Amino acid sequence: MARRERVVRMSVEQPLWRALTAYRVLTMLYAIGLFATAYDRFVRPGIAVGYYCALCVWTLATLPRVANAASCTKRFLAADLTVALTGILLTPAADSHARIVEGGSTLPSIWTAGSVLAFAVKGGWRWAAFASTLVAAADLAERGALTRGTAHNVVLVWVAAIAIGYVVEVARASERTLARALEIEATTRERERLARDIHDSVLQVLAMVQRRGAVLGGEAAELGRMAGEQEVALRTLVSGGLLPVSRVSEDASEGAVVRAVEEPETLDGDGGTVDLRTLLVPYAGARVNLAEPGAPVPLPPAAARELAAAVGAALDNVRRHAGEDARAWILVEDEPGEVVVTVRDDGPGIADGRLAQAEGEGRLGVALSIRGRLRDLGGSAELVSVPGQGTEVELRVPKDASSARGKAERR
Repeated sequence: MARRERVVRMSVEQPLWRALTAYRVLTMLYAIGLFATAYDRFVRPGIAVGYYCALCVWTLATLPRVANAASCTKRFLAADLTVALTGILLTPAADSHARIVEGGSTLPSIWTAGSVLAFAVKGGWRWAAFASTLVAAADLAERGALTRGTAHNVVLVWVAAIAIGYVVEVARASERTLARALEIEATTRERERLARDIHDSVLQVLAMVQRRGAVLGGEAAELGRMAGEQEVALRTLVSGGLLPVSRVSEDASEGAVVRAVEEPETLDGDGGTVDLRTLLVPYAGARVNLAEPGAPVPLPPAAARELAAAVGAALDNVRRHAGEDARAWILVEDEPGEVVVTVRDDGPGIADGRLAQAEGEGRLGVALSIRGRLRDLGGSAELVSVPGQGTEVELRVPKDASSARGKAERR
């Protein structure tokens, strides 16, 4: 069954670009409205009208340019800032000196801040400081002197732009960190899935060859010894890691990208479910008794397969640790919100601390093949063992395993 790669694109700055797009349009309308209310006070209103026509065309034509970081190039930023600076420097030619001294607004008014903010979102606080410094110099040239109002406006734009630029840089760093954490989590889950598959197949065969070779002796014993060495090496590889974890790619224009490998769920049976009983029947035998409800036990295909594989891993542990003569019982309970499968044996039980020791040695049957499978489904696996009284493994899987699995991954 082919796997598919799910690509998750993350961008914490994209909302800033959308806000900047709306800001430019609204501030353009504000500047034009401000001019309209004081039209009769301008000494050369024709200059202002010409500038506002150019500003309107430029703002509307360049809206796609401020839609994302990729479109907002350095050349566009330079041209956009030039439009703002030109409007500031044209103000003395259009407006009266008295109005300028009284603190009258420049032609672009607060539209200028949009150009500076574009620098901040695109390049961070350093770019914002550069753009706001040029705007401050243009304001001083337009006023002809440093007044309290001019200083207030300059400092406000300068501080706001630098602060926003710094926040953008921090957000990008956090975004990369989160993307790497999600990638590590996805890689870890894939590694555990491969480790379960290896444990349920290759490692069990190698262990069986080792045991049979020791019993037969001769050349078979040598083959068994080699199989045992390969088993140890493979367990070490599985417990140490199978896949690299650095697969996060970064794209400043669209945000960080996380690629996660998913197993497609093939829908079997009616309503996209399968009867768990059909997957557990093959485990029944002379020494394994299966007790099931009289009605079907429907589960999503992936959940049913994983639950059946966990039951198989539990029975394999019974044969391996309790011996070939040990008896086992499988009890299936179909409860309203979940399915419970209990596997019990009459073996000698597990000594205290043995599970932790086995996991440290790379023997991950319980940790991965049982608990790992149930955890990925949003379920749980409880193991109770009393030395001399056998072992009981209780497996619980919610019926809505797909949504439960999503919740487990988010945790």
